[in-house]
Amino acid sequence: MSKTAIILGATGLVGGKLLQQLLEDDSYQTVKLFSRSSCGKNHPKIEEHLGDLFNIEEFEEKFTADVVFCCVGTTKAKTPDKETYKKIDYGIPVDAAKLAKKNEIPMFQVISAMGADRKSSTFYNRVKGEMEQDMLNVGIKNTYIFQPSLIGGDRDEKRFGERMAQFFMGVFAFLIPKKYKIIEPETIASAMRITAENGYRTQRIPSDEIKEIAAS
Repeated sequence: MSKTAIILGATGLVGGKLLQQLLEDDSYQTVKLFSRSSCGKNHPKIEEHLGDLFNIEEFEEKFTADVVFCCVGTTKAKTPDKETYKKIDYGIPVDAAKLAKKNEIPMFQVISAMGADRKSSTFYNRVKGEMEQDMLNVGIKNTYIFQPSLIGGDRDEKRFGERMAQFFMGVFAFLIPKKYKIIEPETIASAMRITAENGYRTQRIPSDEIKEIAAS
């Protein structure tokens, strides 16, 4: 059966990899992209909708699918203003989940982070934790939260701290526990695609289990 997928954040690192995988997957007939800017790809499967994700309810009539993949996210370096950061990493996923629930989309997947904890004293971990909890509170039965460790890959913007962390984690990989090792964006994308097909035993999926799903 041909399915329709929604990707939020298809211009990002993981979202871009996921888009390519879905375009190559015969089980998907349509891939709807909602974002501020175009992905720059021309493909018969792609249905692109450009606009303000902070007001995602404006897309209500077009926001229909079998599964939503939310790959939206930012960093402290890219978005130093905490209010804007929260609007992106908390507001967009939660508002999108509410719209998906309203439109009876049966599955919602979102990328969070390994350190997510709504009781954390660290703002960024706390925002992720609050997002996870409120995402689950929306009540979409098939909700899956991916909690990757440091994500590898090349980014357009410069992130010196992340590059240094990737370097040292690569050099000392043999000393790092499995769940904390660098994870590649292709791996996360594969795990999301496979989970959309097969489901998973838990709603929160840590980094080491993301790798196991992708390898299955």
